[in-house]
Amino acid sequence: MQDSFDLTTIIFLALAVFVIWKLRSVLGTRTGHERTPAEIMRRSEPPQAPPPANDTNVVRMPGRGQDDAPGAEPVADPDRWKGFAEPGSPLAANLDAILATDRTFDLREFREGAKAAYEMIVTAFAQGDKRVLKDLLSKDVFDGFVGAITEREKRGDRIETTFVSIDKSDIADAQVRGKVAQITLHFVSKLITATYDKAGTVIDGAPDKVVDVTDIWTFSRDLNSRDPNWKLIATESGH
Repeated sequence: MQDSFDLTTIIFLALAVFVIWKLRSVLGTRTGHERTPAEIMRRSEPPQAPPPANDTNVVRMPGRGQDDAPGAEPVADPDRWKGFAEPGSPLAANLDAILATDRTFDLREFREGAKAAYEMIVTAFAQGDKRVLKDLLSKDVFDGFVGAITEREKRGDRIETTFVSIDKSDIADAQVRGKVAQITLHFVSKLITATYDKAGTVIDGAPDKVVDVTDIWTFSRDLNSRDPNWKLIATESGH
């Protein structure tokens, strides 16, 4: 009887050891450095972008942050404007002047912001969205756009515009006047655009044709301002 009891006990002990070993192999063991569920959630969540300073329609462009020390000279770099301006050219000198006043200025980021603003402005004008336009245009340009939209609405016309691509966005000029910087870009884009009268008849453009559009736009910003956004101050059609 005693031998039977001892044999049964040994069998159950062996089974218990086997079960414990399997649990450890599946679940692992704690090392004291495991992350809590809250830590796992925090680390797996994408970083949250800071809220825009003003309106959500404003296109953010590079500008001076609050902690940047003004007046420091940028480190000389002859290739700083490579792909944008030739070393020693007037354009390069003017870009240097902008950077000397605003050390956070990044021309590549500026161009990307300008391209986004270009598409947003063209689309907002077609839709008659004055609220979006007000955030992106200087007062004079805004008044001109609003006047054109008002006349269009009086006639009962409407525009449908679809952006296909922006094929070119070259820096054509840069100027610093006092503390105000101005940068001009030469845009070449592909659009599908058509204007309809109140009867629904196409009176300009074509709803099924892609056209090349060339624009020369100038953006401006007060370099002393904490507002990093540039506004459109002049437009003209290119050739």
